[in-house]
Amino acid sequence: MTPYEIATQIVGIFAMAFNIWSYQQKQQRFIIALQLVGSLLFTIHFFMLGAYMGGLLNAIGIIRAIVFLYKDKLKSEHFLWLVGFILVYILSYVLTFTLLGKAFNPKNAIVELLPIIGMTATTFAFRAKTAKTTRLLGFISSPAWLIYNIISLSIGAICCEVFSLISILIGLLRLDRTEEEN
Repeated sequence: MTPYEIATQIVGIFAMAFNIWSYQQKQQRFIIALQLVGSLLFTIHFFMLGAYMGGLLNAIGIIRAIVFLYKDKLKSEHFLWLVGFILVYILSYVLTFTLLGKAFNPKNAIVELLPIIGMTATTFAFRAKTAKTTRLLGFISSPAWLIYNIISLSIGAICCEVFSLISILIGLLRLDRTEEEN
């Protein structure tokens, strides 16, 4: 590995730490705040890797996290925010194959769609009323991103999704089961 490749993977590992830590928060606001930092670092990481779809979507993820952190002021519950984000995800898909020059073939068409599925699930998760629902929607987002990350050879992002899935499960058992028992 070159020093650049090592630095790229280190950025991904730091991003991973913030995302994993997020699922152990009791309040949805803290989950979103920590994922904002993770998205910032993953934006840098994926662009360094040349995985432009991952970079674009994580950059959009920063904006999305800010919108949902300030949901009262920005009225993020409004349906147009959801539609707007999904349209921007689709635009990113188109840009990846046009402006950014990714070859369009059946494999790439499917692979580049996976993070859009993940981002859409996370957008619904941020709109959720409870941290439990946010964690449950992570079970859609994480597997989609995991496959993309394996194909992109992102060590930090692969570990992030594996650990996120474990962290979500622990959070569900530790925090959500306890709520149900009370």
